[in-house]
Amino acid sequence: MDLMTICGIIIGGGAVYYVMLQGQIINLLLDVNAAILVFGGTFGAALITYPWKVVKILPKAVLMMLSPPKRISNDDAIKQILYLAEKAKRDGIEKLQDELPKLETPFLRDALQLVIDGHDAELITEKLEKELALISKRHNQVASLFRSMGTYAPIFGLLGTLIGVVQVLRNLTDAQSMGASMAIAVTTTFYGIFGANFLFLPIAGKLTIYSEDEITLKELLARGALAIQKGDVPIIIEKKLEAFLAYKLRGKDNGKV
Repeated sequence: MDLMTICGIIIGGGAVYYVMLQGQIINLLLDVNAAILVFGGTFGAALITYPWKVVKILPKAVLMMLSPPKRISNDDAIKQILYLAEKAKRDGIEKLQDELPKLETPFLRDALQLVIDGHDAELITEKLEKELALISKRHNQVASLFRSMGTYAPIFGLLGTLIGVVQVLRNLTDAQSMGASMAIAVTTTFYGIFGANFLFLPIAGKLTIYSEDEITLKELLARGALAIQKGDVPIIIEKKLEAFLAYKLRGKDNGKV
């Protein structure tokens, strides 16, 4: 489980609940009709905007936010590359075939298989770059879906407010109906803002970070495989990979992707 996500849910949800409790408005804001309008409308708009191949990943993406995928660290990846480079130098690249079943990262296995099969560096680079581009595109589509839902939710909240106001104007002589209509008007705005800023946009942000980390790791592995194919000695490969990581981290610190 991701501790930061759990803490965020507890702190943020607890803060909202506490204020609602102190204001004695919990019963007023727990409105099924308002929730159906906002979240149903938001999901419907998402279905219109995105194809099913993207929408069907929604449950998996939410689970990923709570329990991030396990992957090797960048430091462990460098150590693995250096071990493979040393073995290739000592026993020959063909001997790396024995190491492939032991590797836990499919991307590295595929990259090394291309090297073992004797493909030239240009072809290997092209294949790996295409795979990275596809992975990045798929990740961006899912994060974009949540960002879009974060945009739609407040709009549907505003729509609910307008519906509630219309109902109030139609029932000016009926105090009980006016109260129910005002409840719809207020609660839909609450659900829209809450859903956008506490659910959809945070999920999009966290998925983007996970995607950047995964792409960086795969780029590191790709560079390591190409260095092995080139025949670089381990110490040179280590310096290259460390320089690459430093560049990527510096780019993130400057707000660059």
